[in-house]
Amino acid sequence: MEESNPVTKAHKIKHTRQKVADLTPHSHVRRLELVVLRVYPRRMVYSEQYVGPVAAACGRDETGIVGLILWNEQIQRVNVGDILVIESGWCREKNGELVVSTGKNGRLFILNR
Repeated sequence: MEESNPVTKAHKIKHTRQKVADLTPHSHVRRLELVVLRVYPRRMVYSEQYVGPVAAACGRDETGIVGLILWNEQIQRVNVGDILVIESGWCREKNGELVVSTGKNGRLFILNR
C-alpha cells in the first residue's frame, strides 16, 4: 500500500472581483475592475497628509459608474479606454457619489489598453 504524503502548496490570496453596485461608502476595495471613461485635468494638492498631483477620473463596470482618484504617476499611466484593476484601495462618498482610490497602500494595474 502506498503512503500518500500531503502536498503543501503556498496559497496565494486571490481576491474575488467586486462590482461597482456592491461598493459602499467607507469600505475597503478588495479588487475592482473598471473601464476608464474620462480623466480630468490634474491639479496640485497641498495638505498635511499629501503634497503632489491628483486627478479625478470616472470608470464603469457592467453594474455602474464610480469616481476614481489618481495619484502621482498613476495620472500619466491611465488613459481613457484602459481597463484597470484596483486592489487594496478604499471607497468613500463625495457629494452623494461613490469614489474609489488606491490610497497609500493599494495598487493599480492596467489590464488592457
